[in-house]
Amino acid sequence: MTNRKQTIDWELVQNMQRIRSAAERSPWVLRVTEHKDKPAPVLVVKERFTPEENKQINGKTAGRSVLRDRGLLYGQPLRRSMPVIRSVISGVCDDAGIPLELQRLVNNGRITFRGNLPLSDEAGVKLALIFKLQERIKDMDRVELIAWRVERFSREEAQYWLTRATQYGDAANRWAQAGMRIMLGGQPDDTAILQMLEKLRR
Repeated sequence: MTNRKQTIDWELVQNMQRIRSAAERSPWVLRVTEHKDKPAPVLVVKERFTPEENKQINGKTAGRSVLRDRGLLYGQPLRRSMPVIRSVISGVCDDAGIPLELQRLVNNGRITFRGNLPLSDEAGVKLALIFKLQERIKDMDRVELIAWRVERFSREEAQYWLTRATQYGDAANRWAQAGMRIMLGGQPDDTAILQMLEKLRR
C-alpha cells in the first residue's frame, strides 16, 4: 500500500511539471487563486496576447506575452458549475497530445490547488463564455444549465458567441449577453429549466 501511494505521488509531481511548462505558453490560462473580498477559491480565466496584440489593444508595448482577464467565477455559481468546468478542462493535452488530467486538481470538494492551469483555445473560450454569462444570474439552476449548454458548443461556436458578447461595445455586449442568457438558460421560474438540466447531467 505504501509503495502504491509513493508511485501515485511521483506521478503527480511529474504531471505538475508538465502542467507548469504548458501554462507558460498556452493560449489561455485558468488561474486558481484567492481574493480578499470573495470566498475562496476564485477561478480567473485569462487569455494570452502577444506583445504586438497587446499594443494594438492597450497601446502598451511589452517584452513578452501578456495575460488578460476574461472572466472570474467563485462562490455558489462556481460550486454549481464545477462538474462542467472539470469536463471542459479534462480534454486539455500537452504538445504531444497527452492529456494533462487537469480535472484531478479541481475536484468537486475542497480545492487546495493554487496556481495557473494551461487551457487550449477550445477550453479557454468556453470557460470565458460561461464565466461571462453567469454574471448577475441569481437562479443557480440557470447558471448550471447555461454552463452545460456552452460545454456542448464546438470551439468555433463558443468563439463566435464570446466575440458577440464582448467585442461590440458596451450596449451591444449587454444585449448579446442578455439574449444568450435566455437562449441558453431560459426565463426565470420556467419549469422546463429543471427538465433540461436533468437530461444534460446524465
